[in-house]
Order: sequence, then structure tokens, then C-alpha cells
Amino acid sequence: MNLIRGGKAYFDQLLELIEQAKDSIHLQVYIYSEDETGNTITHALLEAVKRNVKVYLLVDGYASQSLTSAFVHKLEVGGVYFRFFEPIFKSRGFYFGRRLHHKLVVIDSTYALVGGLNIADKYNDLPGQQAWLDFALMVEGEVVRQLCILCWKTWNRFPARLGPAPCETVPVSPHGKSEESSWVRMRRNDWVRNKSQVSRTYLRMFSGASDHMIVLSSYFLPGNLFRKRIKKAVRRGVKIKIITAGLSDVMLAKNAERFWYDWLLRNNIQIYEYQKSILHGKLAVCDGKWLTLGSYNVNNISAYASVELNLDVLNEAFAAETEKLLLSIIEKDCVQITAEQLHKKNTWLKKLVHWGSYEFIRILFFLFTFYFRQKE
Repeated sequence: MNLIRGGKAYFDQLLELIEQAKDSIHLQVYIYSEDETGNTITHALLEAVKRNVKVYLLVDGYASQSLTSAFVHKLEVGGVYFRFFEPIFKSRGFYFGRRLHHKLVVIDSTYALVGGLNIADKYNDLPGQQAWLDFALMVEGEVVRQLCILCWKTWNRFPARLGPAPCETVPVSPHGKSEESSWVRMRRNDWVRNKSQVSRTYLRMFSGASDHMIVLSSYFLPGNLFRKRIKKAVRRGVKIKIITAGLSDVMLAKNAERFWYDWLLRNNIQIYEYQKSILHGKLAVCDGKWLTLGSYNVNNISAYASVELNLDVLNEAFAAETEKLLLSIIEKDCVQITAEQLHKKNTWLKKLVHWGSYEFIRILFFLFTFYFRQKE
């Protein structure tokens, strides 16, 4: 198992895995862009098809709607199995907020990448451009089989009757040494399909933490239940550090997030804004003992709308190293937000903007998470 910081390291690893694939590739992402990075990955996928590798590419029908018909045609003619997840106004149920937000790659039922990175230039290190801050886990073993089965079911739209996935019959052959093994579990959120596992992981972290937590979240807007658990954790003496975006790709969300800064500071929670580039990662470490990482943002869109995927990892050495990395990011690349600074900078106009942004986001959350029913 490896923690991969986004940018060139991630895409180099992804290309290496694609080039080594012998049987199948499942790639499921929210955003797939028709840019330099997207074209590089596309070329690698088409080359894999030429080696008789089955390639399944599933992208979100809203976030990836800018893909041209010519680009999609090139994929399909080249032998890639391609489709959009819930295309706008063409899906079977009009659940606009239910987007395929997870980012998952499974190679030959042997290796998997799970994280927050989409396929686009902004997530890559290119000349004159630093990648957005993000993370992924590369894993092996039994959890990869489970992830492969998830890919297969998602690709086939979770039919009531579906035979065994091809990867279910492939024996698991772990490559790591036993002393390097970790307890890893797949966690999903998909409210329409009655899945709230990632939400429960975070709630368990806040309820069970005994000493400290570090949460890195690109769009940190905890709902009522989360805020109650956070408040109780602080009362037990748990020290909580939150790493949020300083620069943001969605300023409306950032302003809404800043609406809650006063509440966080009043509850003795330390806030750090990342400065080097846009923060897009979603990662939390609890007591330096276990962690969760994936596509899940701490807000109601992830909790009640989007299709999300995280991995929970119980390995004290691995969690401690990850925590050390986050503390280094705090020290070198972040600015701490203090109550004194907040009160000095927060003019009445800024407060009004933050409040208005939060109220607008709250209404959007309600609209995006309004469903007529949950599926059985």
C-alpha cells in the first residue's frame, strides 16, 4: 500500500499500471478532460486495448459533459467500453445531485487506485503549473477484488439480477510481505442506494477519537450531526486541526465555508488554509492510528447525494507517516486562521457575503439532495 501525493507522481503511477495491465482496466472518475493529461491517459488506454486488455471507462454525465462526440467516438472505435453516468436529462431517474464523484482505477483485479484525483491538467504537474493538492492510495489484496466488483456493478447500473463479476473468479495473489499488510476496508456513500458508510466513518472518528484528529477537506461544510459530534469531541479534550483551501476553485463554497470559521474557533478547533495551490484532497487521520481517504467531502452533498468512495486504513505506522506529512503541510504551506485575525479582517460586508453564500449553498444542497425515494 502506498500513499501517493497528487500531480506527476500520481499520473506516472497510473500510466505505469495501465501499461502493465494484461486483462482488464476499470477507470471511473467524475471529471475526464479533453486536455494534455486526458489525451495522455486516453492514448495509454487505447494502447492497452491493442494488447487485448478490456478497458471500461465510466465518467460522470454532468462533470464530463464537455467531452466532444469526436473524442468519445475515438475511444469507442479504438475498442474502449465507454459510457456516461446519469447523463443530464437522459437518466432513468432525475436525481441531479447524484453524481459519480468517486475516483477509482482497478487493474487486473490486482492493483487499485482510490483518491480524489480526476483526469485533467489541473490535477497534474505541468510546465509553469503546480498540481492541485490531492492524494490517492494504491492498494493490493482482497480489497482490490471488492473494488473491482463495485466497478462491475456500477458499470452495469446495479441491476437486480447480475451474474458474478469476472474478477470474482480471479484468485487474490498479494504481492506484499505479511509484515507489511494493513487492514483496509472499502467505504461507500450513495444515499439513493442506502449507503452512508463514509459518513459513518467520519462520525466514528469524531466520536471515538481520544487525543487528536487532522482533517484535510477541500469543501468543509459539516452538517448538524457532524457539528454535534465535533463539539462533543472537543469537550472530551480532543484536539482537532482542519486544513482547508486558501485558494479555491469555487469561491461561493469557500465563502460559505468561512461563515463557519467563527463557530470552529469558538470551539477551539484550529483552522489552517493551504496556500501553495488549490486544495482538493479529502483525508482524515485519527489519533495517529487510522485514516480515511477518498472522494468524500465533509458536507451534505457527499453525505446525501454524490456517489462517493473512501478507503479506511488501520495501520499505526502508515497513519503516523501520513499524519507527519499533514503536519509538514501545515507548517510549510498553510496560514493559521486565528480568532484575532478573523475579527480584524471580517468587516460587516464580508460577514454578509459569507452568510449569503452559506444560505445560497444550503438551498443548493437541499435541491441537490431532494429525492422522491431511495432505491431498494
